[in-house]
Amino acid sequence: MKLLTYMKQIGQQAKSASRLMVRASTAQKNHALRLISTAILREAPALRKANQMDMDNALSAGLAPAMLDRLSLSEHAIQTMANGLSEIAALPDPIGEISDLKFRPSGIQVGQMRVPIGVIGIIYEARPNVTVDAAGLCIKSGNAAILRGGSEAIHSNQALSKLVQEGLLGAGLPVHAVQVLETTDRDAVGQLITMPEFVDVIVPRGGKDLIARLINESTVPMLKHLHGICHVYIDDRADLSKAAAIAYNAKCHRYGTCNTMETLLIARPVARQILSTLAGLYGSKQVELRCDMEAMTLLNGYPHLVTAVEDDWSTEYLAAILSIKIVAGVDEAMEHINRYSSQHTDAIVTEDYSRALRFMREVDSASVMVNASTRFADGVEFGLGAEIGISTDKLHARGPVGLYGLTSVKYVVFGHGEVRQ
Repeated sequence: MKLLTYMKQIGQQAKSASRLMVRASTAQKNHALRLISTAILREAPALRKANQMDMDNALSAGLAPAMLDRLSLSEHAIQTMANGLSEIAALPDPIGEISDLKFRPSGIQVGQMRVPIGVIGIIYEARPNVTVDAAGLCIKSGNAAILRGGSEAIHSNQALSKLVQEGLLGAGLPVHAVQVLETTDRDAVGQLITMPEFVDVIVPRGGKDLIARLINESTVPMLKHLHGICHVYIDDRADLSKAAAIAYNAKCHRYGTCNTMETLLIARPVARQILSTLAGLYGSKQVELRCDMEAMTLLNGYPHLVTAVEDDWSTEYLAAILSIKIVAGVDEAMEHINRYSSQHTDAIVTEDYSRALRFMREVDSASVMVNASTRFADGVEFGLGAEIGISTDKLHARGPVGLYGLTSVKYVVFGHGEVRQ
């Protein structure tokens, strides 16, 4: 009953705050973002201290390296959070924007106004930077936010929450516009996803188990972020120097992110040549390669080689592991991707314009890339300022969810005394 009372209070406060955020001016919202950015840089030592407590606990609990990477708040990560808020402040404010205004035969003018969604509930694991990104985007888009971070990041999130509220107060905005849950009780998630009277949409950022639970239990609409089984296909008309750089970066830049390549597909005519190059690059990072029989033969002598099994094609490793398959060409590559991809991000490396266009049209993923690393599938890299997740849904928002993904539209009508005949 204590938890239920607490969650209802959180929900009521968020709903009240959302009504005030609708009328917040662009200047107020931007001022809040800049105040939070300044506070984060000012309190960097305290943030690192709080984060170290979380890191120590995570190490004791035996968290996987990918989770530890996400949890860590380095000096660079803190600077990136602060910069992200400044970038959001510099973006145009979508709220109140009226588009497609047209006169109708009756004399009325009909258009669409962009408006906040209301209250956004965001559930995420092990990534304290999401606390800041989500807060910034919700503030700029005129929404209220209820943030439920993972228990492993509780100290970091609470420290960041205080700075967010400091910025809101300093800008004259409601302090409950962003609330970070103070409980680590897992039942809080169950309460949050079954409060449609307070929460308008849920954005989950977590593993497959979390998403599966929410799909079964949530009574609030969701913008789902599923796992990232991302592919790079190297075509037989690829520039192989580009291909090597892209295939290396897409896997080895960071292992624990959802836009990291998990499967490499290679056209048969260039497989021997490109694999001889990639073997050296991946070997320098001790990447385990799980290969089909054809790739196994070509990579004979590579020290970290495993025969791929069926499950490998649908596994998000989040580690120094990569599955490799040799294909006949672009058609077989697209068939494989559309069967096994999580519809997150997939890329082709080719100098053939027609094949590139076919790949973009026919691969059914939220982000499709030509001659670029999958690691670019990111709100900041896409010019959105930040993101609260990468939606693999097809309705409302798809791909990195930035400001516009956190808004809706309503029809507005301007009349001059017209009455319907």
